[in-house]
Amino acid sequence: QVQLVDSGGGSVQAGGSLTLSCVVSGFGRGFIGWFRRAPGKEREGVAAINTRDDSTFYADSVKGRFTISQGKSNYTVYLQMDSLKEEDTSMYSCAAGSLNVERPLGLHYIYWGQGTQVTVSS
Repeated sequence: QVQLVDSGGGSVQAGGSLTLSCVVSGFGRGFIGWFRRAPGKEREGVAAINTRDDSTFYADSVKGRFTISQGKSNYTVYLQMDSLKEEDTSMYSCAAGSLNVERPLGLHYIYWGQGTQVTVSS
């Protein structure tokens, strides 16, 4: 069975950094994405990676600040978040199984992690 275990969230001051991890099991290579959902807002695709070729995709709001990558020897996808802003505060979840490879940041993923909270304060 497919399982995604995401972790690494926490509280950080604005301008700080956090790295989220998504341990993937039971899923072949393909698109893995990071999404976030803040209270009162719709879920938003943040970053995605095609684990077959390491191609990456980012939302405009995080370009230049977030970096998605995969482990070289284990099926773990990371989201390195730098220069964090208060507006980045959200519940972050990784996801696998995109049904539309033309829209890697879309919400059409089948499997989801449990979510990890990121809180950024000034």
